[in-house]
Amino acid sequence: MKVVSHLLFSVLALVFLLLSQLPRSAYGGTNMAEQTNHVKKSIVGAIVDFSSRIGREEKVAMELAIDDFYFNTNISLILEVRDSGGDPIQAAHAATNLINTHHVQAILGPRTWEEASLVSEIGSQTHTPILSFADSPPWATTRWPFLLQASPSPSAQMKAVAAIVQSWGWRQVNVIYEDTNSAATGVIPHLHHSLQEAGAQISHLVGLPFFASSTSFSPELEKLKKGQCRFFVVHTSFPLAIRLFKKANKMGMMERDYVWIITDPIANLVHAINSFAIASMQGVLGVRTYFNEAGSHYHHFYTRFTRRFGLENPDEENHEPGIFALQAYDATRLVATAMTHNDNDNSIDNIVLTEFDGLSGESRFIERKVAPVRTFQIINVIGKSYREIGFWSDGFGFSGTVDGGERYNDSMESLKMVIWPGEPRIAPKGWTLPTRTNRLRIGVPKGTLFNLFLRVEYDEFTRNYSISGFSVDVFNAIIERLPYNLSYDLFPYEGLFDDLVEQVYLKKFDAALGAIAITAKRYHHVDFSQPYTDAALVMIVPVQSQLSNKAWLFLKPFTKSMWVLTASINVYNGFVIWMIERDRCSDLRGSALNQIGTLLWLTFATLFSLNGEKLHSKLSRMATVVWLFVALVITQSYTANLTSMLTVPRLEPTVADIETLKYNNAMVGCTNKSFVANYLGQVLNFSHNCMKHYNRQEEIAQALRTKEIAAAFLDAPVAKLFLARYCKSFIRAGPTYKIGGYGFVFPKGSPILSDINEALAKVIDTGKLRELEDNMASTESCVDVDPNSDTVMSLCPNSFFALFILTGGTSTFALLIYVVVRQRKLDDSMREHKTNWILMFAFIKCWLLRRKRFSTRVTDAEIPRSSAHAGDSWTPL
Repeated sequence: MKVVSHLLFSVLALVFLLLSQLPRSAYGGTNMAEQTNHVKKSIVGAIVDFSSRIGREEKVAMELAIDDFYFNTNISLILEVRDSGGDPIQAAHAATNLINTHHVQAILGPRTWEEASLVSEIGSQTHTPILSFADSPPWATTRWPFLLQASPSPSAQMKAVAAIVQSWGWRQVNVIYEDTNSAATGVIPHLHHSLQEAGAQISHLVGLPFFASSTSFSPELEKLKKGQCRFFVVHTSFPLAIRLFKKANKMGMMERDYVWIITDPIANLVHAINSFAIASMQGVLGVRTYFNEAGSHYHHFYTRFTRRFGLENPDEENHEPGIFALQAYDATRLVATAMTHNDNDNSIDNIVLTEFDGLSGESRFIERKVAPVRTFQIINVIGKSYREIGFWSDGFGFSGTVDGGERYNDSMESLKMVIWPGEPRIAPKGWTLPTRTNRLRIGVPKGTLFNLFLRVEYDEFTRNYSISGFSVDVFNAIIERLPYNLSYDLFPYEGLFDDLVEQVYLKKFDAALGAIAITAKRYHHVDFSQPYTDAALVMIVPVQSQLSNKAWLFLKPFTKSMWVLTASINVYNGFVIWMIERDRCSDLRGSALNQIGTLLWLTFATLFSLNGEKLHSKLSRMATVVWLFVALVITQSYTANLTSMLTVPRLEPTVADIETLKYNNAMVGCTNKSFVANYLGQVLNFSHNCMKHYNRQEEIAQALRTKEIAAAFLDAPVAKLFLARYCKSFIRAGPTYKIGGYGFVFPKGSPILSDINEALAKVIDTGKLRELEDNMASTESCVDVDPNSDTVMSLCPNSFFALFILTGGTSTFALLIYVVVRQRKLDDSMREHKTNWILMFAFIKCWLLRRKRFSTRVTDAEIPRSSAHAGDSWTPL
């Protein structure tokens, strides 16, 4: 676009140069005699717009400057003033006439960029200095080497506007400007940069053409009125601004809660606004270039200016000069001084090297641009005029006096009270709350790693989403502490977090909440609240136990059940051997206490030696051999497992830092939707081929257990919940990498962001945030199994089940054989004893019977004798 404009300007300039070769009478120029007289004097040209108040002020001021210069130096100069009528073509025609007909040594003006660009093209081709009062883009003086920017750069004034915005805490600004090339390439970039430094942002940028009627820009004002932002900066020409404010007043946009700031082109002509027009601008703040009205030089100029201006413009109500008149006066004096007091043949160098103290301040050029203005006056339109409420100085701040007698302050609150639109005494918020029909649309991500942060569930019956979680609880706690009621609706969003942030940037959502990390990349498009979680990225790795420091480490190779079963088998085998050998070994007999001690000795002694020569039974030897084999396997397994516990943690490399991971090209894991993948690749320099993405925490835990990945990188809040859930298998390792934490997402310059941050600070200070964090952590119980527990690292009976069956079965078999054999021997012995007893009993019985019979026979034979000889004694046979 710039190239096309430059070509157009060049073509037009060449056309006017060709036209300049026509007879001078065609231009209505002076005759030859008059030209001869003019050549003897220095001639200064000027191009102004007589149809505008600014142009009429400039004409009078330039004429007074020529008069004052002659009065002070007695050097006569000729001023040739031409009317552009606000038409760039007419301005270019006038410049050609002044250069070729009147041979002017310099041209002052014009005021608009469209006129100045054409005139500058002609001046550069004819080597005629052009002192332009228009706001020129930065590249203008490079494009046209004979162009001098005689009006100060708007950059400092835009800083003043931004300082006002910052002092009241406003965050969004609507900008209405006149759609010219100079505004688009000069003023607007300066304002945008200054607002960014002040923590604010342009919400809407509306460009209006100069000839726009109130009807043509009504739709634009309607759009602005429907938005939340109620702060407006107006940078247009004076006539366009008058039409704009009249329409805004009719539309109800000059009422309470609205803020309007006008810049130099309007604020410097407030004194010239009629009573009807100023009624539509009540409460407007103005920022205008300051000039000293206290000196005698100014008073002398003021008196003569008002008199002459009133005579030439009787229709004007106010005849006071503004800053534009002072700039024109100073530029004319500067050119006159340069033309008569410097010996340098190059006229433009003469002007650049000249400097003096003028009415508008120090007049001098720096790189062909007039020295910047540092001080601005802040005015407030009230009643039929305006009042001064203070000053702002670049590098210092606000002050009630221009000389800095009062202390400078960063806030406007130190100045006089401002009467805002609608006449409130308190500064408006500059924005409005959403209505019931225009509630805040807040996006939330679906499918987060932890449902505790954000849980999005769909109800098939009601066909509505239910959204809850820690992030929602924190946001609700913030809303409760806002000084106003804020209504909103939550909308699930399926996609990456970066895509959700972009939706806020595109105004599809008014905000976003969830586990959204604050990053510099996202800050390019949106604003974040202060973080409400820890701001760190941590590395999670499988835990490695340091068992060598435990006093009961020797018990760890076996589980408790293994120890109990091993002891039971030993006692059982010892009992079997004791039973088999006790009949043949006198050492195994004795008192009960002695036999118990012997039994326990056999239980453990046989584990370490066969002692086959001491065993008398083949059954006990068989049981002992099997027992010793099983004991050998068990003791070797115990030794190996204990050795592993003592040595493996020292021999295997631990993942202590990311350098180990990168050196080994180890796979690492991260969540699918977070920013962590970009951080690992761009900041920590991990190869994307070494990254795996997961959607669920269970997938990450399984990948770490199976060594699919060597480490997982999670942001601190997620890592805290992950470790709470898997409290025994994994641990944090390596350094902590600082990141932004989780924050709520808002559009750039959101008006409620400052209130959100203040409310968040209250949530933190009152301990509410800690309470919500504790509630969230308490719901995440440990579901993990200790990898270092007996059931994981220690050997259990299942590992030796076959061996225990073998030794137990062998011993039982030997015991059964022993019992059967013993029982048979016992039965044979019992039968032998029984026969003996039968014989014995038979013998006794026979003997008793024989004795009885013998006794009976003897009695029968001796009865008579006995009777006869009763007193004789019995003598056995």
